[in-house]
Amino acid sequence: MSAPFAKGPSDPTVQPVPASVIEQVDAADTTLSNPKRAVIALGANLGNRLETLQGAIDALEDTPGVRVKGVSQVYETEPWGVAPDSQPSYFNAVVVVKTTLPPSSLLERAHAVEEAFHRVRDEHWGPRTLDVDIVAYAEVVSDDPQLTLPHPRAHERAFVLAPWLDVDPEARLPGQGTVADLLASVTRDGVAPRADLELRLPE
Repeated sequence: MSAPFAKGPSDPTVQPVPASVIEQVDAADTTLSNPKRAVIALGANLGNRLETLQGAIDALEDTPGVRVKGVSQVYETEPWGVAPDSQPSYFNAVVVVKTTLPPSSLLERAHAVEEAFHRVRDEHWGPRTLDVDIVAYAEVVSDDPQLTLPHPRAHERAFVLAPWLDVDPEARLPGQGTVADLLASVTRDGVAPRADLELRLPE
């Protein structure tokens, strides 16, 4: 008596699952079971700057799959790349979040938050109601033109490094070193802490 027929690899009714699909499923499982730590820089130099930054923090907290875990103090910063006194100064801050969103979805949410505050992208180095930039996402290093990780200029910007160090004294910028060392190597000219202003963690 012959053994029961068992479907093997040669059976045409059994289609192998493409490796790319397996990778996507594995990545989704990892993302869902292990929230990732992301660092987001905020900046505003039009309108009520403090209110705008707080609104952005609250909007991030209201995002499914995102929880704000740390908020820096506010820094006042002279605008980059423009003539002195040609624009209002910026208020800058950094938030640390835990998220189950992949980087691409977090970027979409960052753009949606900007748009909610009527961000216009028509002038390089122009004034803006709100900037929401993903500085780092876990230990991811990527040269994707849509979202380069970590942010390609974060290591040279005191208005990112100083508030980031406030909220996480042990922080490291992937591929660049500790935030404390990076901050020590750049100028803080035009970047001043505003101890009289406060941003709050969402309740």
